Amino acid sequence: MAISASMVKDLRTRTGAGILDCRKALAENDGDTEKAVDWLRAKGIAKAAKKASRAATEGSVFAYIHGAGKLGVLLEVNCETDFVARGEDFQEFVKAVSMHIAASGPQWVTEDEVPAEIIEREKAVSIAQAVEQGKPQNIAEKMVAGKIAKFLKENCLMTQAFVMDEDKTIADLQNDFIAKCGENVKIRRFVRWNLGEGLEKKEDDFAAEVARMAAGEA
Repeated sequence: MAISASMVKDLRTRTGAGILDCRKALAENDGDTEKAVDWLRAKGIAKAAKKASRAATEGSVFAYIHGAGKLGVLLEVNCETDFVARGEDFQEFVKAVSMHIAASGPQWVTEDEVPAEIIEREKAVSIAQAVEQGKPQNIAEKMVAGKIAKFLKENCLMTQAFVMDEDKTIADLQNDFIAKCGENVKIRRFVRWNLGEGLEKKEDDFAAEVARMAAGEA
């Protein structure tokens, strides 16, 4: 069933969820708005959206160190109260996100943070690759949108598939935790350090080791 803009707008008004989440909910439920509402509620998205406007000024800066000091992540996650920030569930959440960052190496938290010049550069590269493959210019330009979407999904933390459960994105993980703790929770910023990054050195399988640990294999 075709999902119209008015259907998405109506669902968004009712739930406060984002446009993409509303469109996905409608697509998953054959355009049935009531079922889409329940779908968003079940996933915690509707509840998370309603809490998104509430101030989240407490939280924690969490440090994760892996590989005997070879890799480090510093992550800030905000919530509404110090009570939640000091809880075991919150600490487990920020640790899981930190381990994901260590394993997956995102560059930004959300798509909004990606500089415009980066997007333009990726577009230019994508068009040049398509033309090199013999695609007509007009077809090459149409292919760009999909490649840019893939680039953003792979490099922005919130849209990456969670390394411990690839059926969920980090945004899904955050929404699940919001539904669980009852507060607005926001992954604000992070820094990822890899020992010797930018220096010429012998390659090893450290990244694979981090991924294995994040997946519970190490």
